[in-house]
Amino acid sequence: MPAEFRLLGDLEVRADGRRVELGHHRQRCVLAVLLTEAGRRVSIDQLLDRVWGHHPPRHGRDTLYSYLSRLRRTLAAVDGARIAPRSGGYVISVDPMTVDMHRFQRWVGEARTADDAHARRLLEQALALWRGDALAGLDTPWLNTLREGLVQQRHAAELDLTDVHLRSGRHAELVPALTIRAARHPLDERLAGQLMLALYRSGRPADALRHYRRIRLHLVEELGAEPGPSLQDLHRRILTADPTTTPPAPTPPAPTPATPSGPPGVVPRQLPAPPARFTGRRAELEQLSRALDESGRPGGTVVISSIGGIGGIGKTWLALRWAHENIDRFPDGQLFADLRGFDPIEQPLSPAIAVRGFLEALGVAPERTPTDLDAQVGLYRSLVAGRRMLIVLDDVRDADQATPLLPGSPTCTVVVTSRHQLAGMTAANDTRPVALDVLDDAEAHRLLLHRLGADRLAAEPEAVAYLLDCCAGLPLALAVLAARAVLSPRLPLAALATELRDTAGRLDAWDTGDLRTNLRAVFTTSYRGLSARASEVFGLLGLAPGPDIGLGAVAALAGLPPTRVRGPLRELEGMSLIHQHIPGRWRMHDLVRLYAAEQVREDRSEIARQAALRRLVDFHLHTAYAAERLLAPHRAPITFDAPAPGWWQGPPADHAAAWTWFADEHACLLATRDLATKQNRHEAVWRLTWSLDTFHFRRGAIQDQFDGWLAGLEAARHLGDPEVQALAHRILGNACARLGRHDLAMDHFQQALTLTRRTGDLAAQAQIHQGMAVSWAQREDLRRALEHTAQALHRYRALDDHVRMADALNDMGWYASRLGLHTEGLAHCEAALALFRRHRHRDGEANTLDSLGYIAHHTGRYDQALSHYNEALRLLQEIGNAFDEANTWEHLGEVHAAMGDGQQARSAWREALRLYQAQNRAEDADRVRRRSPAV
Repeated sequence: MPAEFRLLGDLEVRADGRRVELGHHRQRCVLAVLLTEAGRRVSIDQLLDRVWGHHPPRHGRDTLYSYLSRLRRTLAAVDGARIAPRSGGYVISVDPMTVDMHRFQRWVGEARTADDAHARRLLEQALALWRGDALAGLDTPWLNTLREGLVQQRHAAELDLTDVHLRSGRHAELVPALTIRAARHPLDERLAGQLMLALYRSGRPADALRHYRRIRLHLVEELGAEPGPSLQDLHRRILTADPTTTPPAPTPPAPTPATPSGPPGVVPRQLPAPPARFTGRRAELEQLSRALDESGRPGGTVVISSIGGIGGIGKTWLALRWAHENIDRFPDGQLFADLRGFDPIEQPLSPAIAVRGFLEALGVAPERTPTDLDAQVGLYRSLVAGRRMLIVLDDVRDADQATPLLPGSPTCTVVVTSRHQLAGMTAANDTRPVALDVLDDAEAHRLLLHRLGADRLAAEPEAVAYLLDCCAGLPLALAVLAARAVLSPRLPLAALATELRDTAGRLDAWDTGDLRTNLRAVFTTSYRGLSARASEVFGLLGLAPGPDIGLGAVAALAGLPPTRVRGPLRELEGMSLIHQHIPGRWRMHDLVRLYAAEQVREDRSEIARQAALRRLVDFHLHTAYAAERLLAPHRAPITFDAPAPGWWQGPPADHAAAWTWFADEHACLLATRDLATKQNRHEAVWRLTWSLDTFHFRRGAIQDQFDGWLAGLEAARHLGDPEVQALAHRILGNACARLGRHDLAMDHFQQALTLTRRTGDLAAQAQIHQGMAVSWAQREDLRRALEHTAQALHRYRALDDHVRMADALNDMGWYASRLGLHTEGLAHCEAALALFRRHRHRDGEANTLDSLGYIAHHTGRYDQALSHYNEALRLLQEIGNAFDEANTWEHLGEVHAAMGDGQQARSAWREALRLYQAQNRAEDADRVRRRSPAV
């Protein structure tokens, strides 16, 4: 899917359907300026002027380069977008038609030279691009001027579209909207003329003349001028009933065809009744209407396909609701066929039977119906040709069942519902899929509210919350439970909730005795259509912990190479039993997962199921360890057995791929660690926790780190391994210190020291002293922090560990400078920086640059402080160390404040606050707010 760049509303970049994070306000302004000149160079001076106006920051070019660097990294993953330097400026290389502003301007320009039918489509498409005020929330003098110009262009396009509608004889329906717009623009003569003409042609000449007098009075009083010649001429023609003001003859409707086999004028009305108490789905209803409006012809083919796609998600309800809401758009009739593609009781309806039903509805007598299917289809298409009709094909099994029922006339509109994605039919017929997902929490609650009433829900809020959680937004599940509650008004909702608490038998709660509303039967009709390999993979997916699953994990579960599970995954996705919500990752609805788990328990032995889960744990364990080594190559490794051959894909390609893998798999890794705990795989528990350490720290997920090492410590105790117990206590101490739980931190550090003294592990002792130093420093006891750091440095020197020596030297420099010993601190930090750079340790280099920035700031060398902090930020962002990045943003803001640049200080503190809040660092966030309430 090509990237989209949106300026006509909030500034947005969307790639693969997802919104790209663009950073803070001023950085977004830089991108907006580049996008307005898509493909053209914007000089540095122009960028500074357009982003800051007459008040650029003191180091404006450095700041601008920093923003550009971040934007280049952000857009590196966006196909078709690249920011590059060019001749003293920068250019964003994108297709201008991917930028909504340029698309709007092009379509409006083309409309002014097109015939009315084409112009109407172009103008409607152009105006539909607007999502609110252009460049909303971006405030610079240049962008404000651009916004005003775009508003004028939009107004002109609306006037152009009104002219097209007036020439098409649509004057009566225009009057309400024109009246409102004329009130907003009381001096716009062109708009006034359109309203006068629409009123006159609607049989309201007196109102037309009255509006002329109103605008003339406004013009004379406010501008001291009479209306222009064009408006005066229209006024004269209305007064004299000039024939040129006569409304154009409306286009006659297409005649209802008459054929030898069917009488003219038969208008079928086959739609079933609309669903009662329909809830939500406004976005999908609008998407269906928009698909019809944007089809570029009187009719189109629209396929409804759900993200989860499972039976019971409400495809038929949505189709019928939309059909009834838009029934006036199909005056020549509506045809409906339930094709029973996934019916749990009856066989799928053949196309031959369905088309005969359509012919009968169109007035063809049975004796006049051809016997050959092709002839029947040909007659059906002849009868609907040229007629504005809606054909609803419900519960389609596959494309072969639906294709014969598609009309050949573009005046018809077809809505298809299916659990199958019907990719072939979509490609062949230019259909427009509508993604139908589960109901969100508010919509699901509203559905229960409509059916059970506010009093009953308010009486048992906890039970209601649990019922909603169990249904997970599946409309059929919600409707069945609501029906049970309605039929048993004295039954407490808590009783239903209790029935659902046993996950093994939870699906029994939806056994209504009617197979068409029995969830297990609904899922079975999809399951039976799978191949043997797809059925096997489906069942195993029901065992997998975590909210979703990646390709490598699926391969591990199945014990197959990744190439051999792609086909089954495509089959499951095509049947809408799973959904690929982001490339390479699949998820399934919670109730489908329960059904899958039932199937695998029936089809595979306990030994086979446990073997699959063991492979899954091993996959996550080995990949996490390999990824961790890429993130922190200087960290002392731990020992591992080799993974089983055949299904493991190997380590991620590089540092960036490792970080992305951790981010994608994080929730699954935590769930896998819980699974390993239940399996009593204690070695796997602590090793997986160890492998997550660097990612957790850099991401600022300290609570996750703490929770993980509690499990790691328990695993180490089961193993009776003092080294692992010491490791767990040390990292728990570090986490407690960063969480502000200093007494608990010291307790863990002391236990770790006791264990390492028994084993004689000098490196571990040094790391413990460093952790204790952090805890004392956070309590502002910097002299104790220096004492513990000196003990760490002494041990690292004894071990000749240069990287760890550098780490301790940086700590010494930081604590010394905090005590005002800047000369001593500078010497320590410069020595640390040299060692880190010699060993290419970017994390340590970044932290040391932060320390040097602090020293430069507090010795009055502000420019050098800015340089150190900006270089530290660049490194921290490259390696993904958000925890330390937040600290450095705060320090950078302090320098700007000391220099008297309040705007830059607030900008830096906003970034720090954003990161502190994302990491749940409440005390740090409060400190930043106290610095500047405006942040």
